[in-house]
Amino acid sequence: MKDPDSVPQVGELVRILSGRDKDQFACIIEVLDNRFVLIADGDKRKVDKAKRKNLQHIELLGTIAPEVKNSIVETGRVTNAKLRFAISTYIDDNLLKEGE
Repeated sequence: MKDPDSVPQVGELVRILSGRDKDQFACIIEVLDNRFVLIADGDKRKVDKAKRKNLQHIELLGTIAPEVKNSIVETGRVTNAKLRFAISTYIDDNLLKEGE
């Protein structure tokens, strides 16, 4: 995590910095405490098998997926499809434009 003062939020997109899923993108679906969050990507890591991740091992991207956050706030759950959509939209909007 680059900025120690930044606070993770539900629905925020992250890039995984270490572990098996290094350099993959995911979304925070729950903040456990000031050190750990649960992340999922809706594809390899489904919502019902979310990964507990140390904040030092992820990079907060500063982008909150509104459809994910609203779904979790309203119903307490989010679908895998919404996670996949949010991550693919972020990749299309930000990473592909950098390559052009």
